[in-house]
Amino acid sequence: MSELPRYRYEELADQIQEEVRSGKLATGAALPAERRMTEVYGVSIGTVRRAVALLRERGVVATLPAKGTFILGAGR
Repeated sequence: MSELPRYRYEELADQIQEEVRSGKLATGAALPAERRMTEVYGVSIGTVRRAVALLRERGVVATLPAKGTFILGAGR
């Protein structure tokens, strides 16, 4: 049986998490603004928001209101 299809926001969250693991995105660094991420990753704003929410659940990032979203580490 083949693997089930995945949502784009899950793929994006995995991609960003891998960038953290590989060192491309450093711990403590801020993620780009949501609108910038839509351009960088070629996805909609809704996809970016859902991916960031998933990364928060995984412990990869934390969002500080009016400050931004910051990388905590590779997460789980």
